[in-house]
Parts: sequence; C-alpha cells; structure tokens
Amino acid sequence: MSEQHEEAHSGPIKTPRQMMWLSIASFVVPVFVIIGLVYFVTAAPKPAAGSSNPEKSIAERLQKVGTVEIRDANRPLKSGEAVYKAQCVACHDSGAAGAPKFGDKGAWAARLKTGLDGLVNSALKGKGAMAGQGGGDHTDVEIARAVVYLANAGGGKFAEPKAPDAAK
Repeated sequence: MSEQHEEAHSGPIKTPRQMMWLSIASFVVPVFVIIGLVYFVTAAPKPAAGSSNPEKSIAERLQKVGTVEIRDANRPLKSGEAVYKAQCVACHDSGAAGAPKFGDKGAWAARLKTGLDGLVNSALKGKGAMAGQGGGDHTDVEIARAVVYLANAGGGKFAEPKAPDAAK
C-alpha cells in the first residue's frame, strides 16, 4: 500500500534530464512564438494611414519641414484695439493666468512704472505665463500699439507708435 501511495504523489518529471529539457523549452518556445507573431503582423504590406493613394502618401512624407512666408510690408498697420481684440482679449479680459485685466488701474500701476519700452519688451519676448507675441501674425509695431492701448486703458499716458519709415 505504501508504494501505491508514493506513486500517486509523483509528478510527470522523473529525472533531472527531463527537468533540464523542460526548463530550456519553457524559454525557447515563447521566443519562437513571439518571433512568429511579429513576422505575421509585419509581413503584409499596408497602405499609409489616411491615404489610399501611394503617390500622395509618398509626397506627404517627403514634404518640407518648414515654410517661408513673405508678407506684404506695405499693408496698413492695424490699430492697437484691433490687435488687442485679435490677440490679447482672451487673457486680458478675464485675467487668466495672472494677466492684468483690461482697464484695471490697480493691476497696471506697477507695470506702467517700467515704461513703454519695458512693456513692449515683455509683450514681444513673453513674461510669466504669457508667451512671446513677436514673430506671429502681427508686426512688432502692431504689438506695441496693442500694448499702448492696454496700458492707456489701465491709466497710462503713452503715444501710439507710428509706422517705421520705409528704407530709402
């Protein structure tokens, strides 16, 4: 009865050699399964995402990274109010991210002490949460006009910048 009892509790691996081959197989078989799955997934040619036309797909991948935009230097400058409404109103009307509100004399008092050049420099290069406005859709003179419009509404007495003289 004792032999029967021991035999009932023994596993399928009876020798160290069987254990060695089972250990090797447990690492090698999954590797081959993974390699097979990768080959299966990558073997079929697939069209580029969003394009059924291969020539268009190639053209999209080969397009230039940057572009050059030449603007009309002779266009009339926008007023400070127009630039404010197009660029600045989103933050300065609501006071988002600590922006001084339009017409808030208390918030503008300390900023006005830096002078027009300091305010324009902050607007062009950015300050705090405000990103630099230079190089965008508006010229530096137009941004300066918007700064004057904002500052004058907050108690400043700055003159609106004039258009620069054309190069002779």
